Amino acid sequence: MSSRTPWRARAGTALLAVLASIGAFAVPGSAVADSPSESPQTVTYHGYRIEVPAEWQVVDLAENPRACLRFDRPAVYLGEPADQNDCPSGVVGRTAGIVVEPITARSAGQATAATARTQRGKATAPTAASSNDTIRIAVEDAGVLVTAAHTPQTENLVRDVLASADLTNDAERTVLPRAAQRSDAAPLAAAGPQPGSYLGKGFDACAAPSGAAMNAWQASSPYSAVGVYISGSFRACSQPNLTASWVTAQTNNGWRLFPIDVGRQAPCTSYSLKISTNPATAKSQGVTAAAGAITAASNLGIPAGSAIYSDIEAYTSTASCKASVMSYLSGWTERLHTSGYLSGLYSSAASGIKDAAGEYNNGAYTRVDHLFYAWWNGAADTNTGSYVPSNYWSNHQRIHQYAGEVTESYGGYSINIDRDYLDVGNGTPPPPSCTGANFNFTAYPTVQSGSSGDQVKAAQCLLDAAGFDPGTPDGIFGSATTTAARNFQTSKGLTADGAVGAKTWTALLSRGSTPTVQNGSTGEAVTRLQRALTAALGRTVGIDGAFGSGTAQAVRDYQSSRGLGADGIVGPATWSALQSGK
Repeated sequence: MSSRTPWRARAGTALLAVLASIGAFAVPGSAVADSPSESPQTVTYHGYRIEVPAEWQVVDLAENPRACLRFDRPAVYLGEPADQNDCPSGVVGRTAGIVVEPITARSAGQATAATARTQRGKATAPTAASSNDTIRIAVEDAGVLVTAAHTPQTENLVRDVLASADLTNDAERTVLPRAAQRSDAAPLAAAGPQPGSYLGKGFDACAAPSGAAMNAWQASSPYSAVGVYISGSFRACSQPNLTASWVTAQTNNGWRLFPIDVGRQAPCTSYSLKISTNPATAKSQGVTAAAGAITAASNLGIPAGSAIYSDIEAYTSTASCKASVMSYLSGWTERLHTSGYLSGLYSSAASGIKDAAGEYNNGAYTRVDHLFYAWWNGAADTNTGSYVPSNYWSNHQRIHQYAGEVTESYGGYSINIDRDYLDVGNGTPPPPSCTGANFNFTAYPTVQSGSSGDQVKAAQCLLDAAGFDPGTPDGIFGSATTTAARNFQTSKGLTADGAVGAKTWTALLSRGSTPTVQNGSTGEAVTRLQRALTAALGRTVGIDGAFGSGTAQAVRDYQSSRGLGADGIVGPATWSALQSGK
């Protein structure tokens, strides 16, 4: 018998059971094994050793150099991806997967501020940050970069796999290059907003092609624009080539990029990751998706002024499904606008695009800036037929995906692509406002003069709502914001230092009506409570508007620490303490 710890003995069965229960395999042509094995398999590369469920496919990239690194089925990939791959263009969806590749100058380009660095394989696996449902760890003592993709439902299982890691005697140390962190390093950025102004042909592929392939296609193909999947929890393909240096090189070489996010899908589909049927929640999910896309774009050097397209795959529309999708896209658009990006929608002309056109003049929804529509009629134009009136999105705001899943070869490089035709122009997002601002964070750190980012924007909007003018809510903590914070603090009897710390956050976040809420309560007041508790306690309290056991415990902890009766019920005394910044 093995001496493996209990989770490992159950890993194979548990993972397949979870994947089946969440419908993670709800994509054409996939199935769940009837009798998953209970014994995990040990996988070793460059002295880095992990145990993965027996049902996972193991792909040696040295033996299969053209293999597509895809996460729509559980797999582990070992080795360095080649310049060419056999990725189908139309793959959508994600289950779980891991890529273990050597640390090289190329792979190091994938590292960001969220990349964990460890000298022992399992040291940081439980706490390594996940960005866009991807965990990346540089294991320097084995000279490997580990990329682990997951969904919200499979994250714990993927972390368990990472936590099983250890090193063998074959491990050889390679330090992750830190050249990008030097103060004298040249900044990496796209050559202007993307796709910018462009009329002509383009293509999109599941994985960003290598630099060599892009150079070959630029020299001899009819295309000068490429769609790249930069973010989203439902991206199916790994992106080993998509780095800031790749973006810089391709845009400097004349390529136009149209960035794509693949996240939650319409609730009336069989996909495992869906938009909520509650319009308010759906809008919040759109805000969250946009925030992730903005972070990804920033990491890649894709600047404000660029358009980012939300990929909503085809669905059979109903009134409630349409309302969810339109609400999600409203949050998506509003959040992108707050950071100066344009919003786009990719969908089937017959479903998402048609629904967006139907609500074009509905003020209840915030309209997307660009359309990217799939209508495989073979016509390289931006005519939308009966799906969208010709005067809608008519000012250089369209991309037509006119053919799909075709393989083309130029300069010796074959890629499976969708063909696109673009008529796009530089647009100007509306000035910053508090519409669509995000107030839900896992932590509320102190922000003060010189700070910038989403938390600053949230503080500015909260100060404005409280009647203290912080100036333009642009996410930059300037003198007007400092003055507004001081005046608010004075009104609450707090130390008027002009910095928004825990006490000021607590008072700002809890502002509003004060109904009695307790276990089982739901709604906006509970959301405010959860935000305020996160700030006051200095730990993450789930922000979902539902008062459950976690919120009840946080309330009791707050009440006990503030000398209140610790009954877990938020009444006048608890609200008063919160709104006073205690």
